[in-house]
Amino acid sequence: MSELVSTNWVYKNLNNRKLVILDCSWHMPQEKRDAKKEYDKMHIKNTYFFDIDKISDIKTNLPHMLPSQRKFEEKVRSFGINQNSLIVTYDVKGIFSSPRVWWMFKYFGHKNIFVLNGGLKKWLKEKKPVTNKKTYFKKGNFISRLSKELLVTKNEVLESINRKNSLTLDARHKDRFNGKVKELRKGLRSGHIPGSKNIFWGNLINRKGTLVSKKKINNLFNKFHIKDKKIITSCGSGITACILSVSLLHRLKIQTSVYDGSWTEWGQNKKLPISK
Repeated sequence: MSELVSTNWVYKNLNNRKLVILDCSWHMPQEKRDAKKEYDKMHIKNTYFFDIDKISDIKTNLPHMLPSQRKFEEKVRSFGINQNSLIVTYDVKGIFSSPRVWWMFKYFGHKNIFVLNGGLKKWLKEKKPVTNKKTYFKKGNFISRLSKELLVTKNEVLESINRKNSLTLDARHKDRFNGKVKELRKGLRSGHIPGSKNIFWGNLINRKGTLVSKKKINNLFNKFHIKDKKIITSCGSGITACILSVSLLHRLKIQTSVYDGSWTEWGQNKKLPISK
């Protein structure tokens, strides 16, 4: 199954006792949408809502940063997640915020974690069943084991800038990357991390909300000669960077590290260098 699963696979496995489905929908503040309320009205059977903003480190001023091991364990156990659970993440847009939660589980050591290719968007188009009933599972026994290689800090990104064997890929729109537009969050400079390259996350998802072909992924990434390099993915706040990560692992079997703070952290720190 690799990193993605199809809507048909999920439909056929809805009654699999090991399967736990998570609605990981998240919207930009300017969209003025409430993902939790949307979940309450409609979701796939046996699905819990995973709140990306709440299951995070709320002590930092950076948005939805990784939570502590203890907090993550406690929350996902309440979803009935066990060591042997099959977890599928989805969101309402196709593939947008669900890879973020996929990456979080990878970081906390769970291997049987997958993204629903096409998300709820494709599910509804195929007229597959949804419900508004609450999901109840017995408390799980999930135990985290950190995969530290999947995460990098701003200092590690800074150190990597002049290394030929390292490359940071930025998932933001090219106008943000090139500093041609103001950042949406206050206090952030415009531009990008020196030496980083731009691959807009939207170019990896087709109109159906599914991941583009292996051939297109190859064409998009290989122009940056990514083979044999340590790849770091970044974006605005650590959400769409994970789209790059799941795309590279699923299509090209390339493991990456996510810069969790991303441009929200880098852009507000005037001591860190930027390029335009």
